Amino acid sequence: MNDPVHVPAILEEHRRVRYLKLIALFKILKGLLLFVLGFSLLFLNSRPAWLDQISDWTDDQILLHHSRPVHFLLSKLQDVLAGGGVLHATGLLSLFYCAVLFTEGFGVYFQKRWAEWLMICATGALIPVEVRHLWHRPGLVALVILLANCFIVWFLYLVLKREKPERPVERKPELVETR
Repeated sequence: MNDPVHVPAILEEHRRVRYLKLIALFKILKGLLLFVLGFSLLFLNSRPAWLDQISDWTDDQILLHHSRPVHFLLSKLQDVLAGGGVLHATGLLSLFYCAVLFTEGFGVYFQKRWAEWLMICATGALIPVEVRHLWHRPGLVALVILLANCFIVWFLYLVLKREKPERPVERKPELVETR
């Protein structure tokens, strides 16, 4: 009982590092899946039936038919990226988000504070979208993903709150007597 501040078991050094590495590997795995999706959408154009299935699945997952604002934004994005249509835009978007996930994952794996902040912001920003998805399409997978992302945001918040960066102490210049 020498330490007056209680440290939750989840924040003990060995457990904290283990959870950070698991979270990082989870993000890296999601990044790999998005890389495969983006690469296939951009470079495997010769399989129209397969691409139609991916397009229908993507349309179903982002709930285009339920949201006029999302439909409007995606159509504007499609106009900007007019080179390849919706599949081309979806491929570029998935590769961009893949880069974000890799940055988060590798940064957190190496325990960089900036990456923990990035992961809190990026993951927290997607939670309302996941809640909306769960509301319109209830399912076990959507619930597990939502709970995992809520845990990630909560855990990283605790880690960042507990570990404040040490600032160098500025020393006042000592007065030296000169004669």
